[in-house]
Amino acid sequence: MDVFAELAGSLLSWAYQVFSPGVCPGDWVYATSTAGALIGLFPVLAAFVIAVIRRFTANRYNAVTLGVFGGISVLCVLVVPWMLLIAISDTYRTVFAGGSAALDETQVANLNTTYCGFIGDQSTYLGGGRTVYETVLPQAGEGLMYVVHLGGVVGLPLLILLVVMLHARLAFRRGPAWPARLFWVPFLALVVFTAGISANTAMHAWIGLLVVSVLGLAPVSMVGPPSRKAVRRSEQSPHPPPPPSRPEPERPRGHQPTAVATAMAPAAAHQGGGRYRRMRKLGHGGFGTVWQAQDSQLGRTVALKIAHNPDHETVERMQREARALAAVDHPSCVRVYDLAEEHDGLALVMEYLDGSPLSFSVDEDGPVDDVRAARLWSTLAAALLAAHDKHVLHRDVKPSNVIVDPSGSPHLIDFGIARSKGDASMTATGMMIGTPDYTAPEVAAGEPASPASDAWQLAATVSYALTGKPPRGVRETAMAALSAAARAEAPSELPERSAHAALLARALDPDPRNRPSLREVVREVDGWLARAGASAQGPVTRVLPQGAPRQGSTRIQPREE
Repeated sequence: MDVFAELAGSLLSWAYQVFSPGVCPGDWVYATSTAGALIGLFPVLAAFVIAVIRRFTANRYNAVTLGVFGGISVLCVLVVPWMLLIAISDTYRTVFAGGSAALDETQVANLNTTYCGFIGDQSTYLGGGRTVYETVLPQAGEGLMYVVHLGGVVGLPLLILLVVMLHARLAFRRGPAWPARLFWVPFLALVVFTAGISANTAMHAWIGLLVVSVLGLAPVSMVGPPSRKAVRRSEQSPHPPPPPSRPEPERPRGHQPTAVATAMAPAAAHQGGGRYRRMRKLGHGGFGTVWQAQDSQLGRTVALKIAHNPDHETVERMQREARALAAVDHPSCVRVYDLAEEHDGLALVMEYLDGSPLSFSVDEDGPVDDVRAARLWSTLAAALLAAHDKHVLHRDVKPSNVIVDPSGSPHLIDFGIARSKGDASMTATGMMIGTPDYTAPEVAAGEPASPASDAWQLAATVSYALTGKPPRGVRETAMAALSAAARAEAPSELPERSAHAALLARALDPDPRNRPSLREVVREVDGWLARAGASAQGPVTRVLPQGAPRQGSTRIQPREE
């Protein structure tokens, strides 16, 4: 305590020399507020240091980080201010009692002078009055002065507490709220522990501390929160299990086929001598061509996805797709059978699906009702959960990648851009992976995809099924759509009259942390279906009559088990 007494004396002497205007209420009253301002620098410094550390650790809370944060907070917010405030109060009490404390004779003489009639002798005012605790207890005849004193010893600390809580929230931004208590609870303890010091000393010290605390919000805010990439990295398991290195052997399953693409006009079939005899071209895009083919060894219809230019990046993408799909086991996800070398490139051999894209169904028949939208959302959320459980992200959930079979059941296709968690959002050529109208804001801004961004895309797809439009509206160009996504432009085409409007608004929140998880979505949507008396199993669009395909659909023979 002697160390803090000397430090307090030096602090008061320095404050007296720096700011002593010689006017009411007195030089030492001003020095007390100046000393309080200097004490206020310690909590500001603590918040600044914690914010800087969290730029690297983000939300990684363990014994080490909690010990560091807690130690910094207790030392700078409680221990040092507490000891200094007590030492300052004791200095004034010593001078009032006739001593000199750590002040020189000139300073003691000045402290014993009077500047204002209502203040009186400064040493008496600062060191001879009641304590904070005694001031809080009302006495007869105080009246208005009691209110003034109560505002000084209770109101000011409460205002500072609010500012300190803001410091805590800034220091622990983009993370859970509970660690902020490590910062502001010590200040609450400081207020309680200083109840025994002189009330007038405390009041003027709080004034200086309040001013510096408010000004200190600026530098703490300038540190900025940890990046979303750092947050996601800190919240991930340190050693996630890797996806399988090669496709798993095919296992019999009892659900309907779950692959692949929309049909085009029949093309000339390739009658090569390989295992897979091509029958007709189903689709053609920037990545490659999809063919309907016959597996000559197993006698089943399959889909072949063949890359245009099988360079190193393309081969890696296709191998990644094969591993991703082999790891996922869900009836609403496409299955992969093989990765084969064809005469014109590497081919991904997949299950073949009879159905139409959701985009075609909505264009043809109009938006779906709430029951069908709920089934769509619940079914595909469960499919994505199965993928995420295997550490696989889809990255391009959109209406054209949802195939609805003739029974009205949805299937998630085109995992061709699927990546394991943590892979980049750009290809080696610099092209963004995904479709701008259905790209989550954080991914459009250049941050890595995540389960939350897949969930955003699914919510956008459900919103489209209810309205017939992307949630941010239709843009003239892909670049305009990407720009709107990167700006986190608020959705303008949500189904306002839908029972799912509120959940969709939450699921499309620009901040991934504010979105409900896919498990929460399944729980809420299934609960709504149960309350509505509707089954979670059933068609998500109009059911086609048996044997009556429409333009744009893909037909196959029933799968043989």
